[in-house]
Formats: sequence, C-alpha cells, structure tokens
Amino acid sequence: MIMKKMIICALCILCGFTTASAQKFALLDMDYILKNIPAYERANEQLAQVSKKWQAEVEALQTEAQTMYKDYQKEVVFLSQEQKKSRQDAIMEKEREASELKKKYFGPEGELFKKRTALMSPIQEEIYNAVSEIADLRGYQLVLDRASDSGIIFGSPKIDISSEVLSRLGYSN
Repeated sequence: MIMKKMIICALCILCGFTTASAQKFALLDMDYILKNIPAYERANEQLAQVSKKWQAEVEALQTEAQTMYKDYQKEVVFLSQEQKKSRQDAIMEKEREASELKKKYFGPEGELFKKRTALMSPIQEEIYNAVSEIADLRGYQLVLDRASDSGIIFGSPKIDISSEVLSRLGYSN
C-alpha cells in the first residue's frame, strides 16, 4: 500500500516536470520598450506640461485663500461679527474652490487620469498586440515584464523579446 502511494506520487511528480518543461516563457522589459517609443516620450511631456499648468492654477487659489486669511487675521480686531462671518465664509469658499479644482484635475477620475488614459492607451494597446503576435508565433504561454516588481531574480537574455517587440512596432534600437 505504501509502495503503491510512493509510485503514484513519483509518477505525478514526473508528469508535472514534463508538463512544466514543455511550456515556453519569455521576458520583456517594458521600461526599455517605452523609452524607445518617441510617442510615449511626447505623451509624458504633454502630461507633465498640463499637470504643471493645472498645479499652478490650484496653487494660485490656495495662495489667494492664504492671503485672505492673513489679511483677516490682521484686521479681525477691527471687524464686526457680521464682517468676521463674511470674511470667514469667503476664505472657506476660496479653500473649497481650490480643493474642488485639485480634485477635478488630479483626483482618481480627474482630468489628468483621463488625459493619461487617452494618450497612453493606444501605445499600450500597440505594444500588447505586438507581444501577442510574437507569443502566438513562437508558442509562448507566458510573457513576463522584468521591469515590474514581479520578483524575477534572474531572466536569461535569450528569452528577452524586448528588442523584437520594438522591431515589430517599427522602432529600431
């Protein structure tokens, strides 16, 4: 009985090794690929410029609110209750405007996210299609990105298809 279980376990392990060795894997370096695609660099520059512009708008509102608050603090002893309340409301409104503008531009579903998606999705789709074509052509069941934090300690350069992906996209390295 014990011998029979050992033989079955040995056969299962042997079959597992055979199956695992039959699978084909490839690696690619997405950072390397993206750095060699001019459209990606242009998109990043566009995003940086628009982000800087929008950040300046938000900071201008925040500075205005801070100035209003400092002025209020200087004059608070001379103001009536009604004037104090009016100034406090105006300051809070300006802070709310700044907060809403920041959320509009930089929030999870904000303008920057939408612009990044619009600019990057076509590039990512093009890369995905090229990788998919190469994987189908060569019979890869799995393609891993060595640039991500996936825990790849070593990957042979022989199975790196990054240059081939760039070539298929029409970029030489």
